[in-house]
Amino acid sequence: MGIASFFLPVLLFITCLSSAQGRPNIIYIMADDLGYADLGGYGRKDYQTPNLDKLAAQGIKFTHAYAGAPVCTPTRTAFMTGRYPARTPVGLLEPIDWIAKDSLAGLSPDYPTIATLIKNSGYKTYLIGKWHLGFSPAMSPLKNGFDEFFGFNGGAVDHITHTDPSGNIDLYENDKPVIKEGYLTDLLAERTIKILGQPHTKPFFISLMFSAPHWPWQGPGDKAYPLNDSNWRKGGSREIYASMVKSMDDAIGRIMKTLDEKKLSGNTVIIFTSDNGGERFSDMGMYQKSKMQLWEGGIRVPAFIRWPGKIRANTITNQPAITMDWTATILALAKAKPHPGFPLDGIDLMPVCTGKKNMVERTFYWRIFQRRKQKAIRDGDWKYLKDEKGEYLFHISADPGEMNNLKEEQKDIFIRLKQKYSDWEKTVLEPVPLGK
Repeated sequence: MGIASFFLPVLLFITCLSSAQGRPNIIYIMADDLGYADLGGYGRKDYQTPNLDKLAAQGIKFTHAYAGAPVCTPTRTAFMTGRYPARTPVGLLEPIDWIAKDSLAGLSPDYPTIATLIKNSGYKTYLIGKWHLGFSPAMSPLKNGFDEFFGFNGGAVDHITHTDPSGNIDLYENDKPVIKEGYLTDLLAERTIKILGQPHTKPFFISLMFSAPHWPWQGPGDKAYPLNDSNWRKGGSREIYASMVKSMDDAIGRIMKTLDEKKLSGNTVIIFTSDNGGERFSDMGMYQKSKMQLWEGGIRVPAFIRWPGKIRANTITNQPAITMDWTATILALAKAKPHPGFPLDGIDLMPVCTGKKNMVERTFYWRIFQRRKQKAIRDGDWKYLKDEKGEYLFHISADPGEMNNLKEEQKDIFIRLKQKYSDWEKTVLEPVPLGK
């Protein structure tokens, strides 16, 4: 064997190892039903979120970030696929429910996911927390690119007993249901911390999907809901809601502390956001309406990114962003190539975050059909909205509270946006009526 033949495999190994080490670890954190102004740094006054506010201050904070949908299953579809929810069958369910017809629905492995793509690029992949993209083992996180799963399949879970509304255990260790004691938010944080403490021969991608502050409204130390009472939307209070958010904030504080202790902070990108606007006890700030609606309060969400040494601290951007952008950004960070047959609808935001590129004008589309009938497009500073009561045109930068309908004064823009939306809708799947 010649010298070149001997050293070539060694050089290739070193090159691959160096490449893997040169890419950052990535933690994507998604809160559940967190309103735009539910964090102290975004305006909440009646409780404090010091850890999340500190995390935001250590990086770049978005003021024009949007969810891909005003409800969880479509938004999670958008993140996992990097595409508008209506391009994937499961994204038409608003959301997957605890009913027979939805029992076999879910995210099919036929659709490439962020986990599949990033895993192929050499990452170890973890999903911790809420899935809500299928109950069937054939539609599980393990079938969609995640190496490990610790969490629950449904849209919500009792935070104390980890059961669904019928009393069935919905806490899984990979593909097996498990019984564990503890407040759910704490369990998710503990599992994340355990992963961070392990040896890492590959860069890791952790998708940490909290259930907080989604109903049932239970804080640490509260009682479980009675098994014969599945009306989880009742009860609660602003105080209980505050305890849920603060518990999540504390959990993230412990995770950040572990990153520092393990000397992982410098090479770990943290992205935080919410799956949609808030609900009953949420604060949407100046924005109208809430979850399940396409007014700003239902889709405008907090979002920020920290990457020490790469993203300047205490930065605020008005760059419009949407769920699919986080997918594209993460894949770019991981040097993972999108599937050519499933082009992404998002863009890599890192050049804007690092100051290498100016803000990019965007066009976003939304549709909600099953429980409400609403359509919306944001094109630059203009937003066309159609809800059950009528049609609207707002200059969203000058009028973020959507108070001044300009459809008569700006007829040309109104017609243009309405047509642009109609053209887009022809490129996605037909909506599915509720119950079909």
